[in-house]
Amino acid sequence: MGRMRHVPASRWSRAGKVAALAGAVAVTGSGCSVHEVLRFGWPVGVTPEAEQMRELWTWTVLAALAVGVLVWGLIFWSVAFHRKKKDDDELPRQFQYNVPLELFAVVLPTIMVCVLFFFTATTEVSVLAEEENPDVTVDVTAFQWNWEFQYPEEKAPGGEPVSTVGSSTEIPLLVLPTDRSIEFTLKATDVIHSFWVPELLFKRDVMPRPKKNNQDNTFQVSSIDREGAFVGRCAELCGTYHSAMNFEVRAISPDKYEEYIELRKQINPDTGALYTPSEALAKMDCGRLCTPYAVTTRPFVTDRTAGSAVG
Repeated sequence: MGRMRHVPASRWSRAGKVAALAGAVAVTGSGCSVHEVLRFGWPVGVTPEAEQMRELWTWTVLAALAVGVLVWGLIFWSVAFHRKKKDDDELPRQFQYNVPLELFAVVLPTIMVCVLFFFTATTEVSVLAEEENPDVTVDVTAFQWNWEFQYPEEKAPGGEPVSTVGSSTEIPLLVLPTDRSIEFTLKATDVIHSFWVPELLFKRDVMPRPKKNNQDNTFQVSSIDREGAFVGRCAELCGTYHSAMNFEVRAISPDKYEEYIELRKQINPDTGALYTPSEALAKMDCGRLCTPYAVTTRPFVTDRTAGSAVG
């Protein structure tokens, strides 16, 4: 019977050092910080709900990596120390009918699945929770291939709600306050669309006749944690210009938001009509956040002879 070849400890030590060095080079060479590495590719969220989902994702990936390391280690161990030699007439030691090992292989995965289910369910319940009286309500209407945003609680002269409608020449701006709870009510006028702002780490399909389709067409965020401009997209293939069906969320401080809404209810003396979103923002003094037009995306070309659509 052949003997197992002895592997010097120094060789294993060198292999470990090489693996650690390769890992360090991979992290530092990519220019990623520790915080970015722990996000595992997820974007930075701007709401508490987004942070909860990011944390669930991080711990799930870490658990999966731990299981992977265990499985890979057992595989490499078996390959290195239990392979058959050329002059061996006997098989390596077998482990069938090993009750403790079989119980471990069944009980541990069951516990892991139960723990993962628990944290997934509690995170989902928290993310989908809705307050009875949110600070701001926005009605979102999707249509081929643009968006309309209405503030039903904010009435302009004549009784109509303050509204923003996108066009092929102007990206619609959804102006929202920071540090306020916000409810979105979604509906579509034609086909199925999807309301998606990547920084929310959340999207929801926008259904025509949502009640008849038994769809929950509302969701809330407890707050937007920082000011900024964030691109929004349709995430459901909805036709020719689906890829260009973008909008922009403009998050500003609560006092600036109130100023914006008040301007949207007034008549612009230069035009004789209600202030448009771009006109209202241009009249305000809040730096780059009051840029009149979208900065995260741009209108698309509707002339089919001019080439492909650009979002």
